[in-house]
Amino acid sequence: MKIYEGARGLAGAVVTVDGTPLPPRHDLRRLSKAGFEWTYEGAGPAQLALALLADHFGDDRRALEAHERFMREIVANLDNAWRLTSDDIDAALAGKCEP
Repeated sequence: MKIYEGARGLAGAVVTVDGTPLPPRHDLRRLSKAGFEWTYEGAGPAQLALALLADHFGDDRRALEAHERFMREIVANLDNAWRLTSDDIDAALAGKCEP
């Protein structure tokens, strides 16, 4: 089970998966030049949603299809510091975000 964590510090917003930096996946779609963000709807949260789902699914097409709803319903509502497991993402997708 993977663990995704996000926090803000002096260096800005940092997101990890199992303790290593989560790649932003600009190769799929560049939604934000400023990096990851959360707690609101916008480009930074959309980039985070795309990166989270691409890593979680291991399926780029599926991540592209689901990231906007996942951003609106999950990422926009995360606290300043947060932790999501693979199980948490599966539960959120089953209830709210499956395209």
